[in-house]
Amino acid sequence: MKAGILGGGQLGRMLLQAAANYTVETFVLENDPSCPAAHLCHHFVQGDITDFDTVYRFGKDLDVLTIEIESVNVDALDKLASEGVRVYPSPAAIRTIKNKITQKAFYAEHQIPTAPFVITQNRAELEQHTGLLPAVHKVGEGGYDGKGVQVIREAGDLTKGFDAPAVLEKMVQIKKEIAMIVAMHANGETTIYPPAEMVFDPVLNLLDYQISPAQLPEQVLWKAEAIALKVVKGLNSPGLFAVELFVDENDEVLVNETAPRVHNSGHHTIEANYSSQYDMLWRILLHYPLGNPDAILSSAIVNILGAEGHSGTAAYENLEEVLKMDNVFVHLYGKLQTKPGRKMGHVTIIHKDISDLTYKANRIKHLLKVVAQ
Repeated sequence: MKAGILGGGQLGRMLLQAAANYTVETFVLENDPSCPAAHLCHHFVQGDITDFDTVYRFGKDLDVLTIEIESVNVDALDKLASEGVRVYPSPAAIRTIKNKITQKAFYAEHQIPTAPFVITQNRAELEQHTGLLPAVHKVGEGGYDGKGVQVIREAGDLTKGFDAPAVLEKMVQIKKEIAMIVAMHANGETTIYPPAEMVFDPVLNLLDYQISPAQLPEQVLWKAEAIALKVVKGLNSPGLFAVELFVDENDEVLVNETAPRVHNSGHHTIEANYSSQYDMLWRILLHYPLGNPDAILSSAIVNILGAEGHSGTAAYENLEEVLKMDNVFVHLYGKLQTKPGRKMGHVTIIHKDISDLTYKANRIKHLLKVVAQ
């Protein structure tokens, strides 16, 4: 079986680590020859994942193709799928999700609960919707990891908005933010991972740390599972999907956004669940039975981010101290250069006691620093 991955970042790296358990020949397409995934695949192809001809040439002799980032040339994937290459998730699902405007329209069409929103084509249109404030302005395409998102609390903040097609979304009073990872097999079978609760850095708008399984009332959990499954069944595509949800102050559950791929919110599954999100995706790609998503133990993740004021060759302060800790697993992504806020790795902690997880997560967050040499 020949399997291709569009994108060579850390998600591709961890996907390739899981591929070692299967008989599969792996191919990666990525512009950067020193990307995290480059040395772990059987065949690395340097090229632009947004270019039609490049993606088509890369995929035409493969059996199956997947993505580790949404910003790919979907027209090329359409052509490949029409010629018999299995593309998981489907080009239609990627096209729906990769633009926040079409993604929001999908939720509305399928009566999936989400925050009230309007579409704005430019800043002038944005200024006509002060009645929706406080709100969040999200650029239609190109945003990631907190980029392409602006909080607009009052009319004076409107100049921060995007002069491009975007979604203006009513701000929700959030009690918790959770992520549900759902797997769908080509035969339509689905399975769902226990939810992860995400705690965000308010400055960088990046995941600070997370706990899984999230501590939720049973009724809220049922709602979250039902909504996440409705999203994936509506997309009607094999693949692995991360559905990010808000739980508001009234315990209502709203979809924030969906990723059609392995996701930061599922890193803990490598050590903490019977079948990791990466193993599960390989099972889908290779048409094997779905794995067991259940948690073995509770877990926490801390993102390792480039420290403020440091750009250059990466060095890791207090790494040995963290490696001495029990039930702690360090994942470095192999990125040679650091810059403020850049994802350089993550640490997973597993334990039966939630209080031990949060204590260690906070300790590691303040201990482990990525600086420039």
